[in-house]
Amino acid sequence: MSNSYDIIIIGAGPAGTSAALYAHKLGLNTVIVDKSTFPRDKICGDALSGKSIRYMKELDILDEVSKLKGSKIKRVTFGSPSHKQFDIYLSNPHHTHHAGTIKEGYVIPRETFDNFLFQKAQDITEIRPGFNFSEVIYQDGKIAGIKGTQNKQKHEIFAPIILGCDGAKSTLVRKMGFYAENEENTAIAIRCYYEGVKGLSDQIELHFVDEVLPGYFWLFPAGDNIANVGIGLSKKQAKKDERKLAEILDEVTQSKYFKDRFSKSKRLENPKGWSLPLGRVKRPSFGDGFMLLGDAAGLIDPFTGEGIGNAMASAKFAIEISAEALKKKDFSKKMFSKYHQLVWDELGPELKTSTKLQDIAQYRILLNFVINKASRSKEIQDIISGMLTREGPRNKLSNPLFYLKVLFS
Repeated sequence: MSNSYDIIIIGAGPAGTSAALYAHKLGLNTVIVDKSTFPRDKICGDALSGKSIRYMKELDILDEVSKLKGSKIKRVTFGSPSHKQFDIYLSNPHHTHHAGTIKEGYVIPRETFDNFLFQKAQDITEIRPGFNFSEVIYQDGKIAGIKGTQNKQKHEIFAPIILGCDGAKSTLVRKMGFYAENEENTAIAIRCYYEGVKGLSDQIELHFVDEVLPGYFWLFPAGDNIANVGIGLSKKQAKKDERKLAEILDEVTQSKYFKDRFSKSKRLENPKGWSLPLGRVKRPSFGDGFMLLGDAAGLIDPFTGEGIGNAMASAKFAIEISAEALKKKDFSKKMFSKYHQLVWDELGPELKTSTKLQDIAQYRILLNFVINKASRSKEIQDIISGMLTREGPRNKLSNPLFYLKVLFS
């Protein structure tokens, strides 16, 4: 087992494993450390966006992902506070499919999806699961590696570049003295797997219901008659509500509109909650010798809560800049500022729009107007369908909620 590498990757989620796969394509020597052992659960909505699919194609893993246990998605159902709803089909007969479009999406439980990525990364790089990163090593004032423990043994690993892919509660973020959690720019969500929910098909559902506003309720088929069910809203709004998130979830599933669909269902777990650092602001994501990726960089879509596609995008850019840094032997903050610029050039316009939409979504009248209008207009539905299937970065069509961005732009 080597002790010296080009890049140390902290975290074996989608950001970290994607970074390792991109690095392998460029011949870079990496090691991944993660405090968890795999497979492990990750609380999430489990939906894979068009953006995720684009990067999976680049990494030559999409065919294998499409065969994983889960659900294939053909349409997206949107519901308003007044319970008007409409479907958007990812494969629309009125549009000619070409390179850069998607015909279906996927809902794959993160335990399955992340373990698949873990195994793909393990085929091409060294991974140290159960490794608890504790300290950054400095030599002559520069980052030189990390310290940590694995199996109760102390270890030191050396590399001139560290990639922080360790999630919303990143240890590297804390070690570098970067941002603390901010209610204004943080969302909270709760997820619960159910069995036996009626009406599961080939669609994911997003409902903007009164019980959750200004957040939303999701209902995603996860395969084998299992549904990923949850709610998400801003932390600031949640603190104003005296109800616990689990109580709000119960209110929705037992409401008049959804009660019948859950009448014969069974919870497979207790509801689990988590925090999401939103990309409402440009958080610091780099410094001398390191870069932050994915959730650790606060790149979660403020409106949808989608993070996997953005994590994979940040992985691609981080490796591009790492390769340049290694070639020039320049590991300075100035060098890694190029990464920050690439990420925000690519994701910034979309995150800015989503920030506005998150703010607008608190107004019930506007939500009813937009969704009700779309439910009556085949023209709008066709436009949205055509845009949803495009994966190209210029179109910024990374997730099923993009239709609202179109209508509000």
